[in-house]
Amino acid sequence: MISPTLARLPNRQRFLDVIARLSETYQVPILLENNVNCAALAEYHQGAARDHSFAVYMQIGVNVGMGIVIDGKLFRGFKGGAGEIAHLPFPWSESEQPAPLGVESYLGAKALLERAGETWKSTAQEAPGDTSKLFAIVESEPTASMIVDRHARDIGNLAAACVSVLDPELIVVGGGVGQNARLLPEIRNTVERLCWPVDIVVGELSNKATVVGAVRLAMDFALARLLGENAKAAFLFSPDQASRLVSV
Repeated sequence: MISPTLARLPNRQRFLDVIARLSETYQVPILLENNVNCAALAEYHQGAARDHSFAVYMQIGVNVGMGIVIDGKLFRGFKGGAGEIAHLPFPWSESEQPAPLGVESYLGAKALLERAGETWKSTAQEAPGDTSKLFAIVESEPTASMIVDRHARDIGNLAAACVSVLDPELIVVGGGVGQNARLLPEIRNTVERLCWPVDIVVGELSNKATVVGAVRLAMDFALARLLGENAKAAFLFSPDQASRLVSV
């Protein structure tokens, strides 16, 4: 989570040391933003959400996260944590208590492959070693199809929770796993069953989304500075700010 204090950032001091060195070397403002928000901004302006006013980007891969864009601007919440869906309570029932980052632990690529390995034990075949191999055989291997469809329904459960709170015009799904269009039918069906139909598509920018979004953020910031407007950067580090924070 990116916030003015970076209070919840792992390895905060090491991160601040890097910021300080960048500030000293380049002597320019430094913008901080998380990768999912950058990807959301990219898909909004140049990708699958470019014709929509209110879209969310769900990243499903090694980790999970969400970026929210309304009328071209990122919505970050009060402390910068808007879209941190990895923190949603999970699991949650009469017999189970939510675990910290339970959603991410369950929906991340590592857990997906572990479940695939357990399922494959009942077959004579070797389980796929990574998610790309799993999706490569999904149309020809019934076991792979079953695992992927189950994962898609789990993603749909998460998407339905987000739809119920935010009611977006569009959901763009991306990330190393989420960018596979094979997931879409089950995600859509699950969301419609649990709440109401929402347009759900796969991102168009694939692995470039984060970089494209970071460039967009920098361009918007620079243009706003030139026009004398509020740049509304996620978090702006000036050289003086970096030096003060490192010494804290």
